[in-house]
Amino acid sequence: MREQVVQTKAVVTVSEMARMCGLSRSRFYQLVEAGVFPQPVYCLANRRPVYVEELQEVCLEVRRRNCGVNNQPVLFYARGHRLNPQPKPPRTAKPKPPKVNEHADLIDGLAALGLPATAAEVESAMTALYPTGVNGTDRGEVLRGLFLFMKRQNTGGSAGR
Repeated sequence: MREQVVQTKAVVTVSEMARMCGLSRSRFYQLVEAGVFPQPVYCLANRRPVYVEELQEVCLEVRRRNCGVNNQPVLFYARGHRLNPQPKPPRTAKPKPPKVNEHADLIDGLAALGLPATAAEVESAMTALYPTGVNGTDRGEVLRGLFLFMKRQNTGGSAGR
């Protein structure tokens, strides 16, 4: 197993010490109460528990050797909680299944009326005409609206543009 080097600081909080050991804060406190890790010292200014550099080295040595300061062996189970967490690679979006042409009947209807259209043209016209959807609207009315909309889009003046 490869040794990982953890940098010590002049003073760290209990939470940071737990993180340096690769444990949750609550598990770290349990092990402090059991005598596996040394008790923190308290800052006189604000009574906050901290670990000075010497105590950090003791805690890291306990973690490395799996033997507490009370000379009892201890097993650390920290699956998925690494000392130096590696960033996870970004998730790639799953490819969407190809869209089934849900407007095939409308495309056929437009072709029967003499207006050939592609699925993309029908889809863009549908979103322009019915932004909230066509729920409950008669398909004949939808076909009529599409025909008029697309006929207006394809006027003689805009054919060359």
